[in-house]
Amino acid sequence: MDHPPTPLDTATSARLRRQPRSGTKPEVTLRRELHRRGLRFRVNHPGLPGRPDIALTRVKVAVFVDGCFWHRCPEHGTLPHTNREWWQAKFDRNVDRDRAKDNALGELGWHVLHVWEHEPTESAADRVETEWRRRVMS
Repeated sequence: MDHPPTPLDTATSARLRRQPRSGTKPEVTLRRELHRRGLRFRVNHPGLPGRPDIALTRVKVAVFVDGCFWHRCPEHGTLPHTNREWWQAKFDRNVDRDRAKDNALGELGWHVLHVWEHEPTESAADRVETEWRRRVMS
């Protein structure tokens, strides 16, 4: 498996390791809203490719709450000026990994939804609930 090059300085490396990987504010807010609406789910389901942030197992809907910085949001994604080549490789790898996990979940019959961290909670929950209802009714 190819890995992006190691960052040039140890401070950057340490800072990246401290970034939360799950339980971020946008994830928790969305989970609370979905639970309030009566939807039940698993969090960071370990048995699925990519460990979805939210897995509605009954209807096979996997939800990922993507950070704008890390996942190349078309509205808010930025490329740092320092060490640009390293960051470009890092972001490209993140996007490739996202596509691979989406494909793997699709092959298992799962529908994948991506929610940007900036998306209003109500509209994100509406999208998830709409897909949940569509799959329950079919």
